[in-house]
Amino acid sequence: MITKRNDLLSKKVIQGLKNRHMNGYYVHSKQEALDLAFEIMKPGSSVGWGGSDTLNKIGIKEELYKRNFKVIDRDQAKNAEEKYKLERDCFYADYYLMSSNAMTEDGILVNMDGHCNRVSCLCFGPRHVIMIVGMNKVTKDLDSAISRVRNVAAPINNQRFSGNRPCQLTGSCANCLAQGCICDQLVITRNSMEPDRIHVILVDEVLGY
Repeated sequence: MITKRNDLLSKKVIQGLKNRHMNGYYVHSKQEALDLAFEIMKPGSSVGWGGSDTLNKIGIKEELYKRNFKVIDRDQAKNAEEKYKLERDCFYADYYLMSSNAMTEDGILVNMDGHCNRVSCLCFGPRHVIMIVGMNKVTKDLDSAISRVRNVAAPINNQRFSGNRPCQLTGSCANCLAQGCICDQLVITRNSMEPDRIHVILVDEVLGY
């Protein structure tokens, strides 16, 4: 029943993305999402990514090393300075990989970041952005997408880090201004000025936070 619902809903989401000059795709499994991402990317291209539980789960990072790609891997940095440099190098990548914290049925992308390297690359820099998004992240409208980001994605994601910020202690967003808050910049992508730059692969699975 869920798959049937997602099959139907994905058509609306893809049309919404098309209306907003973004490319939408729909697959049923993590493996299909992985295969499609490599169909989109040209061998020999440079590829970087932002922090993403979804990317980890589909194994795309490991697969990049097995193929003919120039990998910009911030996870291999020896220290904070090198990591910062690699994150900046991603601005010049041919492809940038990420997920989305939420999106609407009519194709609006909603993302929240602390360090903001991820949302920066979504907005500008890399030639192409490939997003892999579980259908669990699709919401009815913009208000519900923002609510999902703040009250579901952020409190779960914040558990990965050390500290005692409010949502780490209660599991609920307190709209805080605490040091180290990961909810510093809310980016709403309602349209892409560059057609075919942003590719969104929807997956009929529960992926990410």
